[in-house]
Amino acid sequence: MTTAWTGDHVRRITAGAGALIPPIATPDPSALDPARLYWDMWPVQDRAGQPALIAGRELWMALTAPDRGDPALRHFEAKIHWIERASGVWADRGPVLPDWDVPYEREWAGSALFDDGVVTLFFTAAGTAARPGGYQQQLWQTSAPVGAGGLPSGWSFPTACFEGYGADYMPADAHDGAPGMIKAFRDPAYFRDPADGAEYLAFTASLGQSDNAFNGAFGLAVRGAPGWVLTPPCLHADGVNNELERAHLVFHAKHYYAFWSTQTATFAPDLRHAPGGLYGMVADSMQGPWRPLNGSGLVLANPADRPFQTYSWFVDASLTVCSFVDMLPDGSFGGVPAPLLQLELDGDRATMRALQPERAG
Repeated sequence: MTTAWTGDHVRRITAGAGALIPPIATPDPSALDPARLYWDMWPVQDRAGQPALIAGRELWMALTAPDRGDPALRHFEAKIHWIERASGVWADRGPVLPDWDVPYEREWAGSALFDDGVVTLFFTAAGTAARPGGYQQQLWQTSAPVGAGGLPSGWSFPTACFEGYGADYMPADAHDGAPGMIKAFRDPAYFRDPADGAEYLAFTASLGQSDNAFNGAFGLAVRGAPGWVLTPPCLHADGVNNELERAHLVFHAKHYYAFWSTQTATFAPDLRHAPGGLYGMVADSMQGPWRPLNGSGLVLANPADRPFQTYSWFVDASLTVCSFVDMLPDGSFGGVPAPLLQLELDGDRATMRALQPERAG
């Protein structure tokens, strides 16, 4: 069952409707490369969605690119790197994947599964090698066993999870576009349903056969005998919002939670009172129906005086929330991991408690 996130839901957002993310005074670069920018990030997870330790190491992945002085340029050079977290300190451990002769141009966000000694990376293949600088998007995957050094080696050559965009989704195959208004087919996030063992990919999508410019959707694919098969979306925001970014699923206390990130500018014009933040819905099964958390869908929001402070929130099964430092009040771009946060979920209610600070910014 596909559920609509409606304008009536969004109109319920008032002051205090979601938890406020604490202000960040100074971004903490930790031990990362000061010549690079870091954004969309995710932990390596086990089949239950919990953070996985690989050879005793807490390994994450993040998008990164050289700092060219203009943060908008990072999207066109993005590559996935390992980032390791030890005693609260982040360190760059280099590119996850080798440089291949592939038809796409760059790597955008995804997720990583560690199971039975093998890491599988699901990621967004963005652009085309033949014509750089475009916004084309497809979902791809690759796998590698963990070697003696504690990192995967011998990655399989990446392959598309499926061909085309299916009947339920709008193609994301345009070369040109404006930020916030491009159509989506990205951010694959692995999820295994503990009820029946079914495996899903959640992803950021645009609703097919819609005539509205604001037609964001929370896409789904399920693994079948022939591989991944596209299914109707979990939920959509037709007429409400253009981008339900970093779409992902979490199972907690007998409930299913669908989370996504979005920004004020991607809401329909009459709904731009809604803040940039983490949003979500809850259901009693993968079949839905889905109910907006906290009555409106808003879970976490940036402070009103820092509306672009952090972005791209991702929740794992431990309810730890990661994001990155985006634009600060002085106009500077953070480009480093934001302090981790912790959610508390109780049925249809979502609140936040801050973790104990570790080199907090």
